[in-house]
Amino acid sequence: MKAVHAVSFALVVVGAINWGLVGLFNFNLVELVFGAVPWLERLIYVLVGAAGVVLIATHKGDCTVCAGERAVKPAESTAEPTV
Repeated sequence: MKAVHAVSFALVVVGAINWGLVGLFNFNLVELVFGAVPWLERLIYVLVGAAGVVLIATHKGDCTVCAGERAVKPAESTAEPTV
């Protein structure tokens, strides 16, 4: 599951950067790189969307902030304090 999360995260970052470029500069990096092969460009968009759905579905289990009490707390030190 860790590999699925890593790939999903990478795809969502690529999608976010691409949308930022489109919004700021009207520059579509995915179209530039894969535009010569329309089905591959469309596949990239579908994979980015699927990655977003995976992250939404698994977010609460992966996020220590959203997990609340399930978050891993640092272990308390058993060493005596130095004076």
